[in-house]
Amino acid sequence: MLLNNSEISLRAVEPEDLDMLYGWENSTGLWYHGNTLAPYSKLVIRQYINDSLDMDIYQSRQLRLMIDLLDDITIGTLDLYEIDAHNRRAGVGILIDEPFRQKGYAKQALELMHDYAFNFLYLHQLYAYIAISNERSIDLFQKTGYTEVGVLKEWLQRGDRFEDVRLFQIFNEK
Repeated sequence: MLLNNSEISLRAVEPEDLDMLYGWENSTGLWYHGNTLAPYSKLVIRQYINDSLDMDIYQSRQLRLMIDLLDDITIGTLDLYEIDAHNRRAGVGILIDEPFRQKGYAKQALELMHDYAFNFLYLHQLYAYIAISNERSIDLFQKTGYTEVGVLKEWLQRGDRFEDVRLFQIFNEK
């Protein structure tokens, strides 16, 4: 199967994921790494799950996959966003739950996503915006073949200051 290896699998979001997604989406410590400004209600997340079950990724322009260990323990989520079918590109974001970080799962999940995005969706490139302070993510994306292509100056507001963002890309070499 395209979406698994000997340790992890990527799968569609299920209604049973509601509480886990609710916890991650409302963790203010994680908001720092994304664009979240306010909490999400369970109703909004439930509607997102229902829509993801019914809507084509080219309509919604996004795809969220859950990252599971092979014993069905969900350890994170992986997103393709701003899917652009015409230009064959998408942004990628990943979250690994705290107890499962630094174990190689994020690298494996990104590699599975690359295989899926390039060999099934036929995308030409993936990209990621990463705050310069997020050294672990920068290291992860570099280890999985992404190349830094630029810096967006003062891109993210951090209280009374702004932080630069590094832009990374990886291309389908086939």
